[in-house]
Amino acid sequence: MARKIGSRYTAHQILGRGSAGTVWLGSGPDGPVALKLLREDLAADQELVGRFVQERAALVSLDHPRVVGVRDLVVDGNDLALVMDLVRGTDLRTLLDRERRLTPHAAVALVADVADGLAAAHTAGYVHRDVKPENILLDEGTGRALLTDFGVAKLIDEPRRGGGGRVVGTPDYVAPEIVEGLPPRAAVDIYALATVLYELLAGFTPFGGGHPGAVLRRHVTEAVAPLPGIPDDLWRLIHQCLAKAPASRLRAAELAARLRELQPSLAGHPALQIDEPEPEPVHEPEPPVHEPPVRGAVPLVHGTAAPDSANRETHTSMRVPGADELAGGAHGTARAPRAPGQPRAGSARHRAAERRRRMKMAVAATAAAAALGVGGWLAFGPSDSAPPQPAPPADTSTP
Repeated sequence: MARKIGSRYTAHQILGRGSAGTVWLGSGPDGPVALKLLREDLAADQELVGRFVQERAALVSLDHPRVVGVRDLVVDGNDLALVMDLVRGTDLRTLLDRERRLTPHAAVALVADVADGLAAAHTAGYVHRDVKPENILLDEGTGRALLTDFGVAKLIDEPRRGGGGRVVGTPDYVAPEIVEGLPPRAAVDIYALATVLYELLAGFTPFGGGHPGAVLRRHVTEAVAPLPGIPDDLWRLIHQCLAKAPASRLRAAELAARLRELQPSLAGHPALQIDEPEPEPVHEPEPPVHEPPVRGAVPLVHGTAAPDSANRETHTSMRVPGADELAGGAHGTARAPRAPGQPRAGSARHRAAERRRRMKMAVAATAAAAALGVGGWLAFGPSDSAPPQPAPPADTSTP
């Protein structure tokens, strides 16, 4: 059923739902539009509504072909809506759910488009803060990617008075400096976009899996695991953009240019064949005091069961973890991907294979030692000196 949004727009049907609200196919004075109607609890927050009104000029000012434009802001009773350009197509999450992973050529083309949009935004002084597949739309007419929800994450997630010191975002894509409580700069978008590129190639994110607290800690403490079969130049680019130090990452314009330089060499390269790392248990027992700590879930929201990070529909708001919690993680490689058929390190299958390998090595060593003893006697023959006498048998009599 049609629904009036303010005096100029009409919402006709739901196109999708996200963490901030519902997107409708709508119409207005200039034709079809997309109407992002924010959740009722957000629209009822007068402080939030005031921030949107203050930032209206910024929301509508970003104009770039790779960014979904915001045309207007509607505040009407209990309705708070963003009027946006209508993009006919799907989002990148839907494509990933269908395809599981993309070829390197296709993945690089889409990410280069998003990097172009980020470059324009960063030049204008805007940071997206929530780059993820759900916020990347695919135009069915051109096949190009567009980034949406610019500015929405900043306004909704902005700390309230006295509410600072929190990590807000989608855990799989949060840059380590955000986890450590630093202010978000343009580099956080580069980190998130590199995570998206990794996911497009692998079918999973580099640090995801398990409790959101454990995911956040991996971003800070662990190195990204290389992908088997990925072209070397592409891996070096991803690795650089996932650097822990923000200054080590490329800028958006540099990333877009480098990706397009790589595209011709990736033509015809098949999608990677990788087995996804098995998820870690959500709760792990505390290690004994005398043993070094192992990686486990950190309950960053005490007394609250946080959702699994595989559910990326909503943001996760947690307090900034302390230095002791971040230091508790293993400083190794997170969730190393495996080539098809390769057992997961530490699994029962992996331990059995290791036992078989050690047994074969022991048998081979015994055979080699025996052969060496016989061969040495045959090669040199009996010597003139008396052969060594065997040791006398042990005395087993009872005293």
